[in-house]
Amino acid sequence: MSELIKSIDYKNWISNLKLKIKQSQIKAALAVNSQLILLYWDLGKQIVEKQENSKWGSGFIDQLSKDLKLEFPDIGGFSSDNLRYMKVFYLFYINEFTISELAVRELKNPETTNNEQVVRKNKNELNLNQIADKIPWGHHILILKKIKNLTEATFYIQQTITNNWSRAVLLHQIESNLYNRQGKAVNNFELTLPKLQSDLANEIMKDPYSFDFLQMTEKYNENDLEKALTHNITQFLLELGTGFSFVGKQFPIQLAAKEYRIDLLFYHLKLRCFIVIDLKVVDFEPEFAGKLNFYLNLIDDQMKHESDNPTIGMIICKTKNTIEAEYSLRGIKKPIGISEYELLKILPEQFKGSLPSIQDIEEELKNLSEII
Repeated sequence: MSELIKSIDYKNWISNLKLKIKQSQIKAALAVNSQLILLYWDLGKQIVEKQENSKWGSGFIDQLSKDLKLEFPDIGGFSSDNLRYMKVFYLFYINEFTISELAVRELKNPETTNNEQVVRKNKNELNLNQIADKIPWGHHILILKKIKNLTEATFYIQQTITNNWSRAVLLHQIESNLYNRQGKAVNNFELTLPKLQSDLANEIMKDPYSFDFLQMTEKYNENDLEKALTHNITQFLLELGTGFSFVGKQFPIQLAAKEYRIDLLFYHLKLRCFIVIDLKVVDFEPEFAGKLNFYLNLIDDQMKHESDNPTIGMIICKTKNTIEAEYSLRGIKKPIGISEYELLKILPEQFKGSLPSIQDIEEELKNLSEII
């Protein structure tokens, strides 16, 4: 390390780096997430380039951390671990989006404020300006730690921006494998809804739904499941996704002199329509679709406002045969989706010791917060 400290090239580089940080007025802009992310991107880029073009050894990042912390003692985020995350951050996304020359000039010359410091959009329409404005650094570290696939990481970034997820919610969605569940339900939306409505309806559907927040006995029935879901309505709404507003359970609706009851009734704020959920604790049967179609007709006739979109039905059952489910929806003119659900799996006794304790999880989150 002494050779690195004595290196003229390193001295010149670290001097310019310190000057850039000072000029960017990062001390005053620490609360501005976009400035922080742009700085971290630039630091990651420079670390990568210097490690590729200079023979400064494996201790280069540790020395850089010491120098920056010495120069900026009041600024957090210059630990060795965080500098390595900046490097990984840059390498992971470099082919996904590129920072424009305008944004580079903005970083070098903060007096030039311009809302057009946008980066060029790539094929996925994800850009550095978006994630700098919308996603805190801690979220990025979480994604980098948990996700190794660029497409999947992009999905979680876009979902975080759209839904304004906290870090805890993001962690939950990653661990529940939302990427491989969203938009996977069997449905007839393309045939029964306009294009925009169909796309959004398909996006809100998941298969399977994860009810891992429930603890059910072996011989539970539909009433037990319904009560458990409504008792845990906050977690249930989180699993359903943004936009669901709970209307009622066992919702009564009449036809002639007979009363019918709908398991769960919601209103979706983005789709602007009622959503009927029919819970089934058994395998899917074709007649379930016909019964739900009947309920949708009742809601559309008796509750739907003229400005509302058509009511959507969701069958959430224990298991389903995909081909059977698809055939069941043929000829039905009401929009219906069919999904399975999963409960928390009970592990064999011998595996319990391998699970992290609450203390282990809290310690991991504590360590993560110290890095940031």
